[in-house]
Amino acid sequence: ERERGEREREREREREREREQHRRAPAWDAPAARSRGRQPVPASPMAGPRDPTGRCSCRNTNCVERPLRRLFEGLASGVAARPWPFVLVPLLLSGGLGAGFVFLPQRQANDIEGQFTPTWGPAKAERDFVRRHFPTNDSERFSALRLPTEGAYAALIAVATNGTSVLDAAAWAEVLRLNATVHDAEYERLCARTPGGCASPQELLSRRGDAGPPAPGSLRFPVNDSVFLGAALGGVETDGGRVLGARALKLVYYLREDGPEAQDSRQWLESFLQNIPSKVTYFTSLSRQQEFEGNAKSVIPLFSVTYFLTISFAIVSCLRLSCIRNNIWLASCGVLSSGLAVLSSFGLMLFCGVPFVITVANAPFLILGVGVDDMFIMIASWEQSSRKKEKSSIKSLLAETYAEAALSVTITTLTDVLAFFIGSWTAFPSVRSFCLYTGTAFVFCYVYTMTFFGAVLVLNHKREQGNRHWLTCMRVDVDKDQAENSCLYNACCIGSCSRQPSQPEGEHPMNVFFKKYYGPFVTNKWIKVLMVLLYGAYLGGSIYGCTQIREGIDLRNLANDASYVIPYYDDDDKYFTYGPRVMVVITESVDYWNESVRLGIESCTQNLENISYVDKNLSESWLRVYTELDKRGLININSKTDFLNNLTVLFRVRPSFEWDINKTQDEIEASRFFIQTVNVTSAVDEKNLLNELREAAKQCSIPLKVYHPAFIYYDQYLVIVQNTVQNVVVAAGAMLIVSLLLIPNPLCCLWVTFAIASVIVGVAGFMTFWNVNLDSISMINLVICIGFSVDFSAHISYAFVTSGESSANKRAIEALSLLGYPVLQGAVSTILGIVVLAAANTYIFRTFFKIMFLVILFGALHGLVFIPVFLTFFGNFGRSPNTKSKKLELEKL
Repeated sequence: ERERGEREREREREREREREQHRRAPAWDAPAARSRGRQPVPASPMAGPRDPTGRCSCRNTNCVERPLRRLFEGLASGVAARPWPFVLVPLLLSGGLGAGFVFLPQRQANDIEGQFTPTWGPAKAERDFVRRHFPTNDSERFSALRLPTEGAYAALIAVATNGTSVLDAAAWAEVLRLNATVHDAEYERLCARTPGGCASPQELLSRRGDAGPPAPGSLRFPVNDSVFLGAALGGVETDGGRVLGARALKLVYYLREDGPEAQDSRQWLESFLQNIPSKVTYFTSLSRQQEFEGNAKSVIPLFSVTYFLTISFAIVSCLRLSCIRNNIWLASCGVLSSGLAVLSSFGLMLFCGVPFVITVANAPFLILGVGVDDMFIMIASWEQSSRKKEKSSIKSLLAETYAEAALSVTITTLTDVLAFFIGSWTAFPSVRSFCLYTGTAFVFCYVYTMTFFGAVLVLNHKREQGNRHWLTCMRVDVDKDQAENSCLYNACCIGSCSRQPSQPEGEHPMNVFFKKYYGPFVTNKWIKVLMVLLYGAYLGGSIYGCTQIREGIDLRNLANDASYVIPYYDDDDKYFTYGPRVMVVITESVDYWNESVRLGIESCTQNLENISYVDKNLSESWLRVYTELDKRGLININSKTDFLNNLTVLFRVRPSFEWDINKTQDEIEASRFFIQTVNVTSAVDEKNLLNELREAAKQCSIPLKVYHPAFIYYDQYLVIVQNTVQNVVVAAGAMLIVSLLLIPNPLCCLWVTFAIASVIVGVAGFMTFWNVNLDSISMINLVICIGFSVDFSAHISYAFVTSGESSANKRAIEALSLLGYPVLQGAVSTILGIVVLAAANTYIFRTFFKIMFLVILFGALHGLVFIPVFLTFFGNFGRSPNTKSKKLELEKL
């Protein structure tokens, strides 16, 4: 009878609650739930006014929110009734999907060119054209400047010490010994060959032999007897074009990469890396890729540190001075839920064949921080519901928890998932893989929070209801002499430190701090003036930083900080000023024998040579030499027959020109010549060089293409800004649509837009001050900015506009008292998830930390400082009349 009476009273309370919801517009009920630094949006401010029947009308804004609430309440009832299936099924599902990790070795795609360059970059099409029309033969007629790729090679840079010259006798003898060590019998078998034997690592060495170093002033620079020394001698001191000394000498040893010797060449290069003397800097065609692939191993130990920090923070946040109410298991299961999400999402993506790129290794750090925040939402909302309804059934408590917390989790998850999936529309495969893996992980994180963690809440509540110890699950009986024992003994062994264990916990001290101290402080009129000035300085610095931002990824940053690659790049940049030797390809068959066509080609060549990055004295053109032979009267090239037949004369004069003409019996399908670039020392120079060369080629009346293997990487400059802006704009539009649907207040959406724009500008600007380039790695994080900007700003501004306080300052204080601590706690938990990446010795992981730190810092700064202050300037703008009298209505009720 008692049980039946209790059930009847519970049903009556439920009916009364439903009637009360229809009688009034719900008020902000201040749940303490958190959302990545954001308060979950409760039913009340989201709901808006209803008509007497409770149906959505044209004036209502809760037509999306109300069905979602009902859905979550139904899910909560199912979880509360049968918790164990909701615990076991996610575990089994994660285990099944986790089997996808067996495909990890097959799915790893850490090819630098394939992942960090645009998929459809023009240079890739140009390389294919060069390969088709100018095939190479590195076993007979090798030429390094004519390679369509970087080739297979080992390179050394010998630098003279103590300011001496590498051409001094002692240094020269050391260079010869070093060359003899490298030039062994195995290299002789595998080397790329010219008609005279192995391609020399440097013409200067092959011509001098053992004759000793060249005397000062005996060499001309940069060309000496038709030999280009600009790529060989660095830090050159000249007098009237004569070489007096040089600080560095570069030796490049090319090997065959075509045919059966290719694998042996790779093994020789690996042996070279193990045996090279430490006194020189060195590099091989394998180095960049090998060092890049080794980065993933360096970050694995950081996972354990991150999980330890996160679990510790979660446990400390959930500690209670009661052996019954302690939520340590909830904290541990919340972290476990995030781990299950990572396991499930990564396994599913590996099953589906999505490439696993090293950038994906950043995802677990972010997911862990976000998952812990979702856990805080559920725990805090559960505690809020428990305090309001101490004697309600577990179904009722969980239904209210889901109704209040799940909607907030849905908003923040939806914004983040949209940001990631929109970010996958990019030309960079590395960004696409990261967004797919991370976006899917966010979905699983959301599902497991709603199911697995909800079920854990139910089981933990049953333990509390049975007065069972949090660790041993043994029943705890309150001792009569509890007051005589110490607080520590009572908390750990008996029940609570308090003499009344059943007494509900009061308001959190941090909420009191934001209400009584921080809120009044930040709404002081002089402090508001100071905050406006601070924001002006922030915005000015951000805009200036955006104008100075550097584009493109520096290839040395793909290696470990301690890698031998870094000193080689440093020496190359320090001593050698000449840039790539660029192919200029005539892509169609033209009438070369027609003098007007030749003049057109010469005009185009001169336009290219007039570019500031090109040294016009170092160009190499078969057509110019051929035309000079005609002017001397040695041959006639003014008819098609004579032009084609006399090419054999040209090839006798310069045999290498035969490789620059793709000739059939009756026409020349394509040809090429070369121009030499200089002073290409920075990413800005690379971008300007590529744009100016291609623009000059485009303006030419003859069909031209310019190509060098390095242009494969330069292509990122053409699309990085466009892709970033495109992804940011599209994602921001999607975020606003979500905000309008789920947080339908115009003023709130205005501040969401403001926060998104302001945080993105701030992050992009301060990237410059923190030495971070705009590249495919930082693009990922700029997309993340959007989701987090919405999360930090939406609920603070909505709490303000729905507050029932009479003045703007009081509404700001109320919003901060409700949301200040959750914003701070969520920001700290997310930073803890990524802080260990600051210790990584790899640019990729440090960059992820830097930008995510800026995102969280500026997002929290906007939520806790700028937006509350700016909102006070607008007073009652955008508030509905019903909101002002909300407190009076509540008091009457």
